Amino acid sequence: MAKFRVRVSTGEALGAGTWDKMSVSIVGTRGETPPLPLDHLGKEFNAGAEEDFEVTPPQDVGRVLLVRVHKAPLARSRPLAPSLTPPHGAAPLCFPCYQWLEGEGSLLLREGTAKISWEDHHPTLQQQRREELQARREAYRWKTYIPGWPRCLNEETVKNLNRNIKYSPLSCPWVSDALGPLPSALPTIRNMGHMPPPPPQPGQGLYSPPIPTGLAKLKLKGLLDRKGLWKSLKEMRRVFNFRKTPAVEYVFEHWQEDAFFAYQFLNGLNPVLIRRCHYLPKNFPVTDAMVAPVLGPGTSLQAELEKGSLFLVDYGLLAGVRTNVINGRPQFSTAPMTLLYQRPGHGPLLPLAIQLSQTPGPNSPIFLPSDDKWDWLLAKTWVRNAEFSIHEALTHLLQAHLVPEVFALATLRQLPHCHPLFKLLIPHTRYTLHINTLARELLIAPGQVVDRSTGLGIGGFSELIQKNMEQLNYSTLCLPDDIRARGVEDIPDYYYRDDGMQIWGAVEHFVSEMIDIYYPSDESVRDDSELQAWVWEIFSEGFLGRESSGLPSTLGTREALVQYITMVIFNCSAKHSAVSAGQYDFGAWMPNLPPTMQLPPPTSKGQARLEGFLATLPPVNATCDVVTALWLLSKEPGDRRPLGTYPDEHFIEEAPRRRIDAFQSRLAEISRDIQERNRGLALPYPYLDPPLIENSVSI
Repeated sequence: MAKFRVRVSTGEALGAGTWDKMSVSIVGTRGETPPLPLDHLGKEFNAGAEEDFEVTPPQDVGRVLLVRVHKAPLARSRPLAPSLTPPHGAAPLCFPCYQWLEGEGSLLLREGTAKISWEDHHPTLQQQRREELQARREAYRWKTYIPGWPRCLNEETVKNLNRNIKYSPLSCPWVSDALGPLPSALPTIRNMGHMPPPPPQPGQGLYSPPIPTGLAKLKLKGLLDRKGLWKSLKEMRRVFNFRKTPAVEYVFEHWQEDAFFAYQFLNGLNPVLIRRCHYLPKNFPVTDAMVAPVLGPGTSLQAELEKGSLFLVDYGLLAGVRTNVINGRPQFSTAPMTLLYQRPGHGPLLPLAIQLSQTPGPNSPIFLPSDDKWDWLLAKTWVRNAEFSIHEALTHLLQAHLVPEVFALATLRQLPHCHPLFKLLIPHTRYTLHINTLARELLIAPGQVVDRSTGLGIGGFSELIQKNMEQLNYSTLCLPDDIRARGVEDIPDYYYRDDGMQIWGAVEHFVSEMIDIYYPSDESVRDDSELQAWVWEIFSEGFLGRESSGLPSTLGTREALVQYITMVIFNCSAKHSAVSAGQYDFGAWMPNLPPTMQLPPPTSKGQARLEGFLATLPPVNATCDVVTALWLLSKEPGDRRPLGTYPDEHFIEEAPRRRIDAFQSRLAEISRDIQERNRGLALPYPYLDPPLIENSVSI
């Protein structure tokens, strides 16, 4: 009988490899061989190893379709890419794996060429697609976590997660413990839970990340147990000097300045709310006399509205949202509106007026830069508290975590490994299901940091998400459409827009070229039943079938498919980086981003003083709790994979590989441009620099 040469490349992940006996069955058009041992003396399946074997099938199986990899029990294994060289000089066939095989079991692998369902004509391959998806739908199920939220993975704890979607031990071995109740987390900070680490050795740093040192300092100072007020701004400054970054230092130096207050609407944590103001809202009765000191002579509000130089940030979604109780004290929230003015030329964006409620009147004054220092600073701080709530609940949790989880889960359930869109998208789902399951355990669960230390608590977060889900639409998720809808195409020094548009363009061009390879016509898009099932599941499970969202429930053209895939990749990578990576930078100095407010908002002017300002800020323990969480949530995994980096070679054909190379080259050009610009900025904007963008939502 003819011999086959089998080459097995074992994965390099920590824990990969096996000492068990391995075998393969070859599945062809005429049948399947029995297991053929891969057992040569001195050859082992160590992590990163590549071994060659010869096997002789007892019968002719015809044209090779599939390879089944078998493993006996004992240790885990991660075969990376078995390749099979048929007899008679035929070209080698590669069967990518990139899956864990644990205990006793087998994996059925396809030859690596990407194929859409209508390209599979052999009944065995058609059956393999169906069975693979059926197994994944059983393994990854939907559930409703809270009514009105996007549905999510039906797992209660990360301990139950499939190994293929878990963190690697090198990723974030400390995050699950560090996000737990802080006092109890300190003694167990080393153990992530899903794989026991080796015993720590003196000087060994692998399982001892820097943050526990900060936690220990806070605990030793008694701050995590201290429920009272901060004694002074100086005390606060002394406490948070153990994790200084240049950005944190800049925030501390400039947080009271009007120009920096306005700058953060463009390039801070939440750069997605500011919009051009074409007319003043009726419930925000700003007058010419109020803003004359900033606008100067010879102009008016109406004139500036017509010029397009006025902008609005409205936190109306916060109106009526329930608030939390911290340390036995009720907390307070507002739904402010802020009017901003862009000076002619390249002058800085500046705040003109702030109203702390949606209802004008004698108990809701409009605060102005010309007011007393403490009145104006307190009003700005209330806006920053609203920014914290909207950012953390909506921009970060909903749009940058829950929505990408929908994309990830639908991808696993509806697209088989051989589908070109699975190969394209799976790197952008890495660790997303793990980090979100962990968040439901340790971040947004009762008694955890959101519940115990933020002004809205879980109840307020939940209400906000439910309200925003009624408004969230497709254009919000598509950066070019969002920029146009908010009318901010030409506001200067808007680095989130500038860098984001470059990255969107690079991703869109890359996706377009990949789609051109596999979809020759619009009809081919419509005929892809797996693609259509994927799009429908995202619409129905993630956006709850709400047609007003504008999210497609089907796709009918290549152009629509390119936009949709670009949207998915951008939101799973660049958008998440833009609204997550700077959390510690902008929030470490708590008065710049207070997570809660302990006194009601002012109803008149002339009453604010330093003492009242301090009394309004969060208590000491809540401050330390949230700042620690922000530090953790700003850190990417240890085994980072920057945007456009695809070490798992899912595509084996030359054409998509060339497109990947071109995509990486374009991202490198964008990075050089960003770094060159940042060298001239007092406060660089690095959050959309491609090497710093993680491929997926992984923290």
